[in-house]
Amino acid sequence: MQTVKVWDLPVRLCHWGLAACVLANLAFTEEGSDIHEYVGYTAAGIVAFRLLWGFIGSRYARFSDFFPTPSRLLEHGRNIARRRPDTHLGHNPFGALMMFALWAAVIGLGVSGYLMTTDRFWGDETVEEIHGFLADSLIPLIALHVTAALAMSFLSKTNLVRAMITGKKNVPDDAFGQPQIFDKD
Repeated sequence: MQTVKVWDLPVRLCHWGLAACVLANLAFTEEGSDIHEYVGYTAAGIVAFRLLWGFIGSRYARFSDFFPTPSRLLEHGRNIARRRPDTHLGHNPFGALMMFALWAAVIGLGVSGYLMTTDRFWGDETVEEIHGFLADSLIPLIALHVTAALAMSFLSKTNLVRAMITGKKNVPDDAFGQPQIFDKD
């Protein structure tokens, strides 16, 4: 195994900060309370920062490293179907799709939550229903995210949860010979 530094501190803080905000608002804050709003705005702010970091951040934080193009998605899907998962130092294409889905839901929650506090949309059932739908959609998305991270950890023999904590991935020695992997820095 080789250890490779992949996730910089801003990526890890965004990941775990967003997880904490979502958990807090789904499980611990009262809907409509000031704390619920502040936590929601914090979550949206974290996503906004992470989107910016996707353009100016370190190598594996950048969208150019992991953007889920159709060809990347197809190749990754084929490799998983063959039970020969390709190794990606950064996010794999399916992981990138999950990130964008989670971020879209959080931004949508922030916008709809804000709209519910404005004079124009105060008490608007449509905005409330959109907010509720997005909040409810986070639960299966999070479950899928966690399940996929654990499954890919098993398939790739790389502890992805530990990597998101430490910033470093332990990668099998033979992984660097794969054509799909990005070179190690």
